[in-house]
Amino acid sequence: MNEPVRLSKRMSELGICSRREADEWIERGWVMVDGKVISQLGSKILPDQKITVRKQASLEQSKKVTILINKPVGYVSGQAENGYKPAVSLINETTHWKNDPSKEKFRPSQLRSLVPAGRLDIDSVGLLVLTQDGRIARQLIGENSTTDKEYLVRVKYLKPGRLPDSDLRLLRHGLKLDGKPLLPAKVHWQNDDQLRFVLREGKKRQIRRMCEAVGLKVIGLKRIRIGQVRLGDLPPGQWRYLGAGEKF
Repeated sequence: MNEPVRLSKRMSELGICSRREADEWIERGWVMVDGKVISQLGSKILPDQKITVRKQASLEQSKKVTILINKPVGYVSGQAENGYKPAVSLINETTHWKNDPSKEKFRPSQLRSLVPAGRLDIDSVGLLVLTQDGRIARQLIGENSTTDKEYLVRVKYLKPGRLPDSDLRLLRHGLKLDGKPLLPAKVHWQNDDQLRFVLREGKKRQIRRMCEAVGLKVIGLKRIRIGQVRLGDLPPGQWRYLGAGEKF
């Protein structure tokens, strides 16, 4: 039997918008269920009922920006902590990459509700996504996300000789973090002291902890790709907009 679910939860499940956006739209009278406006927060519907949204909601959503930044060392992904600045503090007119292919113009209102869609450790560099769009955040960090992320990792082996192939296989699959098995990863040598990792999950300091488990010390870590979006030539400390035709 179909159980009623909260309208905002159902909208999020269907990928229409985030729950927070759904609540805003419901309050504004922009959401209809089976053609009838629902403006009461917390309303429940059956999963097979048809949800439509007014044009204003789609227009509002299309104005939301997603920003790609090449995060340098020393910045945290989210809230300021321990005296370190958040990556969002790097976003202003002067740090906007002059070769940004999008024609979007920077407006301070774009900083409102701009949140990181995933983390990058303070001592890691490379591609970080900040977005106002709940759909993109959910796609990249939702519990059912299948978006892979690619990293170049400079390492030093702390034991004599070279990392055995058996340990390389362990990095690909077989390690546990916090008592839970990790999903399979792609791990290959790029050159003598650099590995390329492709992961589908992002536990805290995951790559560093994986490397530690097999006797490798991470010297440097750079994220170069999220899904189909690459860091490319974006200089450190600068940012650009996600283009209209770009998809993760």
